[in-house]
Amino acid sequence: MNAAAKKPWSRKQFEKKIREKEKYYHINHEFHVLMNSGKLDKPAIQGWVANRFYYQVAIPVKDAAIMSNCWDRDVRRHWIQRIIDHDGTQGDEGGIEAWLLLGEAVGLKRGELWSHKHLLPGVKFAIDAYVNFARQQPWEVAASSSLTELFAPTIHQRRLDNWPQYYPWIDEKGYNYFRKRLKEARRDVQHGLDITLDYYKTREQQERMLTVLQFKLDVLWTMLDCMWMAYIEKKPPYHNC
Repeated sequence: MNAAAKKPWSRKQFEKKIREKEKYYHINHEFHVLMNSGKLDKPAIQGWVANRFYYQVAIPVKDAAIMSNCWDRDVRRHWIQRIIDHDGTQGDEGGIEAWLLLGEAVGLKRGELWSHKHLLPGVKFAIDAYVNFARQQPWEVAASSSLTELFAPTIHQRRLDNWPQYYPWIDEKGYNYFRKRLKEARRDVQHGLDITLDYYKTREQQERMLTVLQFKLDVLWTMLDCMWMAYIEKKPPYHNC
């Protein structure tokens, strides 16, 4: 590699490289394409909501793992808001409660969600890998894996725009989670992006960060691969046994 190729990207160039990863975001997975064009049946929507619930309850565990490795008090003061956003507080039940309402809105019972009875093994494996990654990596690296949030507002807005017309059977109360995350994700993105742009200084480190972000994108994509097999191909795990 020549000297020019080894030169670190500027902050602007580095951020551009990060944002270019959006093409691998799970909004482009065929499962999401069908979902956002009104082409999924009720069992598939319910399956997606049930499997994503495991992701929702894992997020604050992941964020607690990041904080457990972080000795920077200012960062912890900021990052802890992510846990509160999902776990909630008295008077504001948070994202997990909002997702439970989504579950009810699509016809699932709370007990079904909490028991994870509909959770696909591959989905669980992918999410657990993400939590373990956050536990094992330096906090700055684990934090940068969360930058898929850069692309999240688009997916939440698309659901708010399309679902009411495509899936009129879904109760309106189910959309509170998406509205809530529109604001929270935009706030979290700037903090995570600042950490990332500050931490990765050399070209080698910057390229490493792109592989970290790709890992998180792979987690989200793999979750939908599992759901595609179960709910579109109608081949859930052990279907042939």
